[in-house]
Amino acid sequence: MRVIAGTARSMPLKTIKGMDTRPTTDKIKETLFNTLQTDVPDSRFLDLFGGSGAIAIEALSRGAAHAVIVEQNSKAVRCIKENLLFTRLMERAEVYQCDALTGLRRLEGQKPFDIIFMDPPYDQGLERQILTYLADSDLADACTVLVVEASLETDFSYLEELGYHAYKYKKYKTNQHVFLQKDTDMEA
Repeated sequence: MRVIAGTARSMPLKTIKGMDTRPTTDKIKETLFNTLQTDVPDSRFLDLFGGSGAIAIEALSRGAAHAVIVEQNSKAVRCIKENLLFTRLMERAEVYQCDALTGLRRLEGQKPFDIIFMDPPYDQGLERQILTYLADSDLADACTVLVVEASLETDFSYLEELGYHAYKYKKYKTNQHVFLQKDTDMEA
């Protein structure tokens, strides 16, 4: 696994051994950032379920102003910090070792993120929990781009009732990226 573009281009990234994390492949990561390319420069980027930190590091390498990575696995957090140091991007990043909902609660009171990416363990309903929390949070507003990586079987039929609209589904062989935003008429 490597950084695809930007200041840390081609730098290899470490991942932790075992099945505790599921790194996004370079090909899928490239497709993701081709979709986000105009949103990333100077953005505030939040990476939930950060794994190796590869998604946030890619965003920083491509010009994100700041990234917050939330990951609860201690081995993964060590890996994220090593990757940030190796790519010389640590000064523009924060790493929280906690579960995603706790991380969101700790971040409350900050201005909205421009991009929120989440790659939770598949088929456990965690994306719905996070989206439910964010629906009433100031961490995401109508301009925030939310991206959920999920299995192809994941049900997103509830998005509208939470006040979101999905504007793009990108399906791969075994998973998908769902791009969504809060509905503007839901914001008061």
